[in-house]
Amino acid sequence: MSDVSSEIVLSPAHRQLELLRAGDIGVVELAEAHIAQIERLNPALNAFADFDAERVRSQARQMDSSRAPRGPLHGLPVTVKSSIATAGYRCEIGSLLHQGEVPREDAVVVARLRAAGALILGTTNCPEFLMAYETANLLHGRTCNPWDLDRTPGGSSGGESAAIAACMSAAGLGSDSGGSVRVPAHFTGICSLKPTPGRIPGRGHLPPCVGPFSTLGAIGPMARTMADVSLMFRTLSGQDPHDPASPPLPLRTPSAHELRSHTIGFFEDDGLVPVTPETRAAVNAAASALRDAGFRVEPFRPRTLEQLRKLWWKFFVQCGAMFYEPEIRGKHHQLSPIFAEFLSIAAAAPPITATQLLDAWAELDLLRAKTLEAMSDYPVLLCPVASIPAFRHGERTWTIDGQAVEYLDAVRHTQWFNVLAAPAAVIPVGPSAEGLPIGVQIVARPCEDEIALGIAEVVDQAFGYRPPPMARAQATAQSAAKP
Repeated sequence: MSDVSSEIVLSPAHRQLELLRAGDIGVVELAEAHIAQIERLNPALNAFADFDAERVRSQARQMDSSRAPRGPLHGLPVTVKSSIATAGYRCEIGSLLHQGEVPREDAVVVARLRAAGALILGTTNCPEFLMAYETANLLHGRTCNPWDLDRTPGGSSGGESAAIAACMSAAGLGSDSGGSVRVPAHFTGICSLKPTPGRIPGRGHLPPCVGPFSTLGAIGPMARTMADVSLMFRTLSGQDPHDPASPPLPLRTPSAHELRSHTIGFFEDDGLVPVTPETRAAVNAAASALRDAGFRVEPFRPRTLEQLRKLWWKFFVQCGAMFYEPEIRGKHHQLSPIFAEFLSIAAAAPPITATQLLDAWAELDLLRAKTLEAMSDYPVLLCPVASIPAFRHGERTWTIDGQAVEYLDAVRHTQWFNVLAAPAAVIPVGPSAEGLPIGVQIVARPCEDEIALGIAEVVDQAFGYRPPPMARAQATAQSAAKP
């Protein structure tokens, strides 16, 4: 393998595309570099739910020989979370109840990915039915974090984040109803965007984003740089006329002046659940970088955060368990421990009544309006992604500043913005005391995704992705071996 191809996997997606367009590398050579990285690292990471090297090679050869017009992602090796329908690939949502299922049709966003010329490497692992912040299941097993194999890459897009962080994939797609592209990005040191629901079409997600999940849920891009996340967003966004949650909004390109006209409100915690000292330091470092770049950054914390979290709990935890009940009835012996854990959390609360659900639905609109009004003076927010960096497999309680922090409380920082239906980007800033990545969130008002992306790119330029040691080991060894 050439020096270019042995190190190209470490490069951001936009750099890989530049080399392809310039003819410095072919699709087959780029594919082989990623296949080698997958075969070297995936046995330890277990990020993939479906990967076939020969299938990738066949697609790459076809792309190199085709004379058809080339799309903006032509030849770029990408991955897709196994809860997003990808024709010809296993998309089993991490469940024995869906073992062997292969969609016949692509989700809308995957069809757009193919139309743009992307080379799909495979689908990635997720917790059963997506209801966990740790990626493990009885079907494909446990996915590990490339920074520390004893820790999780997060969930539910944990396989996706591990694949991208370890440079086995240049970019990809996850989904997020409670932090599922943001927490994994934070845990593995990459970038991601939970867009406004529908800006990237959700039709074809498994299970469908319907009912309260049409507000909470979104398919979002993940990559190693915000420039690559923005490229994915620009390429894949646009109204799906058959999706009632997909708005008819054109893409915008805010100028630097427009971005700096937005005052940014930042807060280190929500006043209820503490965060680690390094997390506070990351938020303040990002705030300083934005000030240095000419932004107004001031302390501000919406007063509605805890109300938003309680609503998220009703819709995601309680309604989520209700949605799955018909499918899992009589099949509990086939469920993964991690999904059984979710069901036990949901069962600890009294059953939600029809009146309580109706009241919560009304409160959702009222609370969103109240929060957006409070953001009039601070239309962009900067805050943590979680109280902690990546946790050890199975770990569920942590002590911060002498206070016990429980599992779902440690990641409450993402849940607020699902209820708000707001776009939220994550950028690595870190590190933690153990050398683990720590990210921050940049949040904008609904439908102002381009604002969040533009400001997040400024933060990313100040800090940026660091490859975990295992990702760069082979390229470093090969460089050292050159005469």
